[in-house]
Amino acid sequence: MNRRHVRALAAVGVPLLLLAAGATGWALTPGAAPTAPPVAGPPASPTRAAPTSAAPTPERVPVAAPAPDDLPVVDYGPAPTGFPADPDTLDTTPLTAGLHPTRRIAAYTAPGGRPLAFLDPTISGVELTMPIAQRRAGWVAVLLPSANRTLAWLPPGGHTTVALRDQIVIERKAYRLTWYRAGRAVRSWEVSLGQRGQETPLGRTFVLGRTPPPQSVYGGVDIFALGSVPDDPDSVPAGLRGAHIGIHSWYHDGELGKKTTNGCIRLTKSGQRELLAEVRPGTEVVVVDELPAPPPTA
Repeated sequence: MNRRHVRALAAVGVPLLLLAAGATGWALTPGAAPTAPPVAGPPASPTRAAPTSAAPTPERVPVAAPAPDDLPVVDYGPAPTGFPADPDTLDTTPLTAGLHPTRRIAAYTAPGGRPLAFLDPTISGVELTMPIAQRRAGWVAVLLPSANRTLAWLPPGGHTTVALRDQIVIERKAYRLTWYRAGRAVRSWEVSLGQRGQETPLGRTFVLGRTPPPQSVYGGVDIFALGSVPDDPDSVPAGLRGAHIGIHSWYHDGELGKKTTNGCIRLTKSGQRELLAEVRPGTEVVVVDELPAPPPTA
């Protein structure tokens, strides 16, 4: 198995495992629908044909401007600026489709907008899958990796889509992580979150990949590196500069329900192992202060 080097805030300078993403698919073989035998009936009386409405005009797909060859490539470092903000960053409606580049593709500011960077099929050797947040005029907007609360628009072609069945929601006020599948809560865990000045960033992001723990303090359990980065990169210790926010365990559970991390989400070892076994890269992660109260029942 190939290995490359990436970092989460939990794991500085450690290799991120190259995920062997085996995709399975199902193909439906269409068959001819059964038809009833013709039945003789009375001759039809002549009728006037109803006026036909004009066919709808196909939606015009904005043309993608050619991307200069010298644009930066989005990698594990901070993403280029200038991309639009995610207008629904605190929306907890699940994002159910992800996009995987099959070649180097340009990322734009809007459908038919300006290209600002390239996206490769992998980041640091790990297959890249980004949740699709919007669709418009044949283009799709994805959550941009290595950036917070930011979208990138991609034109048709050069990518495939995959189904995303899971979602992770973190509530900062309740110190709670909840794992959802197909919109239903599966499990919840109490977590530790970022300390004052290094708060866990709000908004939608996603699971970028996983990395083995660099030290025994992480409880011997792999770490999820997320697409998000610290809101204030200079607030974290020098050894963590350039690292991503992570979801990971710890060697003890005495700090759960407290603000003790450098921005990461820390849960129990058993909880982390369950997420690692069930949740695939590309899965949406949403950090909110609190979830809205459910409507009162009659």
